[in-house]
Amino acid sequence: MDQSITEQVFDIVARHGGIDRSTLTSTSTLKDLGIDSLEAIETIFDIEEHFDINFPNRDPNLDDGTLAGLIQSVQQALAPGAGAVPTT
Repeated sequence: MDQSITEQVFDIVARHGGIDRSTLTSTSTLKDLGIDSLEAIETIFDIEEHFDINFPNRDPNLDDGTLAGLIQSVQQALAPGAGAVPTT
């Protein structure tokens, strides 16, 4: 995992959840951290805005997945060509 992305995602999650950042692990889920569904949506939106990305509507890593899955989704969205539209 890219450490910089991990650190940034952890900071956003901790801020939104009012959670001590040192308690976050890659295996934590938003639900485990006590972040309700509305706050989880706001957290996801903040991550999208922070990284200037858009997640797919039904990315399985965003529902009940771990922070590692969320970080992986950010990395995939930031990958070169992730937002490219195929030419014909």
